[in-house]
Amino acid sequence: MAIDVTKRVSKELREEKKSSVQAAIVRDIIARMTADRTLGPKLQKGEIRKKLVEPAWKCPSCFHVTLIDLPECQAELLSLTQNPNTARVILQLHGGGYIGAMRNKYRSFAGLYNELGRGVNVFTPDYRVAPEHPYPAALEDAVSAYQWLIGAGCLPSKIVVAGDSAGGGLALALCLYLRDHGIELPEGLILMSPWTDLTASGESYEKNYTLDPLFGNTRDSMIYNLDYIGEEDPANPYISPLFGSFEGFPPMLIQVGSIEMLLSDSTSLAQKAKEAGVKVRLSIYEEMFHVFQMGELMLPESKLAWEEVGKFLRVLERRRKETFSIQEEEDMYA
Repeated sequence: MAIDVTKRVSKELREEKKSSVQAAIVRDIIARMTADRTLGPKLQKGEIRKKLVEPAWKCPSCFHVTLIDLPECQAELLSLTQNPNTARVILQLHGGGYIGAMRNKYRSFAGLYNELGRGVNVFTPDYRVAPEHPYPAALEDAVSAYQWLIGAGCLPSKIVVAGDSAGGGLALALCLYLRDHGIELPEGLILMSPWTDLTASGESYEKNYTLDPLFGNTRDSMIYNLDYIGEEDPANPYISPLFGSFEGFPPMLIQVGSIEMLLSDSTSLAQKAKEAGVKVRLSIYEEMFHVFQMGELMLPESKLAWEEVGKFLRVLERRRKETFSIQEEEDMYA
């Protein structure tokens, strides 16, 4: 049975007496944008995401960013200016359908991960993207980033890999590659609306077709136009990790919205991972859209999701330090 904590999430929202009116407004804005005949196709195909030109990011004074040259790309290491926590690092793999490069939102994500991880360093590679760099470029860069961290003295048992959308799928593909090549796996995985099935075979691709405000009501979107796979088989587990084996994988936190076309990518992943003996927490947020966590602390649902990330990181840390309780783990992986 797949893990379903939808009721738990809804209950927590009710207990906090927080409305999701803000989320409904955002959903409506997204739906109106995608319904526009001119703007919609560009948004759904990822053309706007890919061509987005952002202003230079203004790094808060509390942080320091170090640029790291990897073999084929550059990465950013965000740390606290004073008293950085070097006991653990989060390897963040950004989303963008494998066609969108690093953007400022993920620098904000890095700041949140730093805060939730009690000052932990956050390492974000700006991995190569399609169509200029199809598979296996992104995976190669993710592996390079992981190996750089190990070479810099980070123990795999103190690395947490986090990713959203394509970055979530890439995080899983990275772990498949590491296991297959005899490299020690990370401490845990944080997966936000992970894109795990590039064959689009899950039932939610049909069930949520008219509900998904971002990818719904069209077959002409980035989840069907797959520049990343090139001439490869989309069912290749390094491309669609859902079709891989999760034996020996670290604990996973999976968050997804109930109206996403990619919902099955998460529920099927949770099912397979749990059957393989992996500790999994799957949180399905009612009426939420793809990577709603981008609302950060401004939407009740995204705020709750980030709080859940913080709890997951604390549970992982306590297990590593052997200070956890059985009840604590049961609550996390119920």
